[in-house]
Amino acid sequence: MTDTRGPQPQYEGYATGPLPGEREPAPGQAGGPYHPPQAYPSPAGGTQGGQQGVGAAQAARRPRTGARTTPRTRKARLRVAKADPWSVMKVSFLLSIALGICTVVAAAVLWLVMDAMGVFSTVGGTISEATGSNDSNGFDVQSFLSLPRVLIFTSVIAVIDVVLATALATLGAFIYNLSAGFVGGVELTLAEDE
Repeated sequence: MTDTRGPQPQYEGYATGPLPGEREPAPGQAGGPYHPPQAYPSPAGGTQGGQQGVGAAQAARRPRTGARTTPRTRKARLRVAKADPWSVMKVSFLLSIALGICTVVAAAVLWLVMDAMGVFSTVGGTISEATGSNDSNGFDVQSFLSLPRVLIFTSVIAVIDVVLATALATLGAFIYNLSAGFVGGVELTLAEDE
């Protein structure tokens, strides 16, 4: 197999210099084996490479007894200076739509449960007997409280709730901004989880 890479450059100090074990010792060192510098002194303060370790005061250093073992929780004290009315309106609109849908579904489920238990027929019979006469049968609760009529009424209430909740939340953001200009706003203290 032939080398097709061509001539390679020679780096000074790498190709021609001695390896670490073959180097001559420095003039101030003894002729012993090479010892790399130590990041931390030996705990007993003994000799390392023919030299004395750190002083006795640093070698005998011990950790504080009152040191904290639990991590310190950082806290920040912040102030809500302004609430953006546009973002408040968007969030309150979406939340009130969700509340309106929950209201319609809850009314439908409640009507189905009460109809399955026979509440409408029992109450309707009692009211028909109480309000009836020889000429008429009285007030019919079952036809008045039918499921489509209940759902239409609940949907109208939900739409009114969406409009009112959105308007009141936006008005509340404007009022908060005015009051925060005078008193500085609501102060919050936030802390990190441990």
